[in-house]
Amino acid sequence: MSYITAENLIKTYGRGDAVVSAVSDVSFKIEAGEFVGLMGESGAGKSTLLSIMGAMNAPTSGTFVVDEIDIYGLSSEQQADFRREFLGFIFQDFCLVPYLTVFENVMLPLTIVTKSRKQKQAMVESALAQVGLLDKAKRLPNQISGGEKERVAIARAIVNEPPVLLADEPTGNLDSKTSAEIMKLLQNFNGDGMTIIMVTHSEACAQYARRLMRVSDGQIVADQPQPGRYLAN
Repeated sequence: MSYITAENLIKTYGRGDAVVSAVSDVSFKIEAGEFVGLMGESGAGKSTLLSIMGAMNAPTSGTFVVDEIDIYGLSSEQQADFRREFLGFIFQDFCLVPYLTVFENVMLPLTIVTKSRKQKQAMVESALAQVGLLDKAKRLPNQISGGEKERVAIARAIVNEPPVLLADEPTGNLDSKTSAEIMKLLQNFNGDGMTIIMVTHSEACAQYARRLMRVSDGQIVADQPQPGRYLAN
């Protein structure tokens, strides 16, 4: 069985004549350790599909299974446990708490984790070291650059060492040089075995994915491997 399996996913909003179909009968499989890019125009259904994968948006119908767990067969509390244990999230707008330091922002996902304070501190330091920001742990978000904010968001997403990383336009607010640096970080995490699913509008960023799904009108219209485009570190 594949690590991630989606079968006949449908997501609609509204009722009657006002029904809008955001995801239309989508099925796919993703193996552990893949780096998958999702591309498509605005409104194509990419982010809705990603939110379904993130156990945050129940499909109208269909099933979504991760590691043999039927995600939408779980209770809300069990889904929260699943998100904490299996998933890391990277958002386009960073979503950093402005009055918390870099260290404290990265610590946030660990607040409900049963570990000692010393263990949590070590995990945060390790995550910040991986993104090259350990020396800026005491700064506030308004004291660092946009690229550094994205690195903080990535550190927060990986601090609990999740097997799956979901990224929604992770370089959408960054210049091309900084975007490349962020993508190389994600590529390194994938090289270490992390499964990455990334929504992007950028063809340049999509080149870092080993597989590319193109989404249009709520459907996957193309799904192709691209091993030749995988860039070396």
